[in-house]
Amino acid sequence: MRVGIGFDLHPFGEGRPLILGGVKIPSEKGLEGHSDADCLTHALCDALLGALGKGDLGSHFPDTDPRYKGISSLLLLEEVVEMVRREGWEVENVDATIVAQGPRLAPYLSQMEERIARTLGVEPGRVNVKATSPEALGALGREEGIGALAVVLLRRG
Repeated sequence: MRVGIGFDLHPFGEGRPLILGGVKIPSEKGLEGHSDADCLTHALCDALLGALGKGDLGSHFPDTDPRYKGISSLLLLEEVVEMVRREGWEVENVDATIVAQGPRLAPYLSQMEERIARTLGVEPGRVNVKATSPEALGALGREEGIGALAVVLLRRG
């Protein structure tokens, strides 16, 4: 077994869609970033790469590479999952938390779980996504952005 942890944070920006876990969330503003800025999926990629001992998302998909401009983070996750499989591992389970003052995410969590599970090639019951509020504390509490934390457990395939 191997465990990995990932964290990602993006500031809000105007004129961009808000994508979390591959799901478009109705919002007046989205997250800034080179890709679609899906901080949940980025945190999960970092957790998987960490469990493999293979660095982080930026080392594999640098923001200086124009191929990744605006790319869906689920496509990046697919590539990371392929690395996991090539190394002889399988995803046992994922637990993730999104930290956001707003918008309200509860209605979208099951869709995120389903999209992530499908991309990982596991049943939805192995993926758990939660959302929590920072209770108006700090930059996230002032709605300057959204953060996400993910933990993954891998087992030998």
